[in-house]
Amino acid sequence: MIEVEIVGLNELRAKLRKLPKALADGAANGQETALEQAEAYAVDELQSSIQYSTGELARSFKHEVKIDGDEIVGRWWNSSMIAIFREFGTGKVGEASSKELPPNVAITYRQTPWYIPAEEVDVNLTKIYGIPKVKIKGRYFYRTAGQPARQFMTPAAKKIAKKAPSIIKQSVDQELREKLGD
Repeated sequence: MIEVEIVGLNELRAKLRKLPKALADGAANGQETALEQAEAYAVDELQSSIQYSTGELARSFKHEVKIDGDEIVGRWWNSSMIAIFREFGTGKVGEASSKELPPNVAITYRQTPWYIPAEEVDVNLTKIYGIPKVKIKGRYFYRTAGQPARQFMTPAAKKIAKKAPSIIKQSVDQELREKLGD
């Protein structure tokens, strides 16, 4: 009869019990890092394309990572109302401008011009964007048919989509080394 002695079985069992949590934590941390990098890309895009800014768009990014059973879900968005107008444009001008829409998304654009009260705008829209200023019943307004799409989140999302798998893999590898050892 042959005798077999297994050395380290208890240590192996302990590591195997830690494995699911280490994998989930590593993937969630990697997702968090990827979302933060996407935000950095979007902020860089904004800063390179905006001359007159309060910084509201750059400060309005939000993200979250949730572990729900076997799924790890990351979400990234901008909470400013201005973000969607900048990303996809407005009015006829926005509709006609070049942009990339997410799958299964259809946008309806306003087809008639509208007026922006000049006193509610802290910059000269005529000087900056060439939007004409008109006087109606003693008040000044900017008349616009919209603005073109100036996407900043879509390019950032596309850029991080290429890098996210390696970011997440690196995070999982690190978590496994820290929690389980070599």
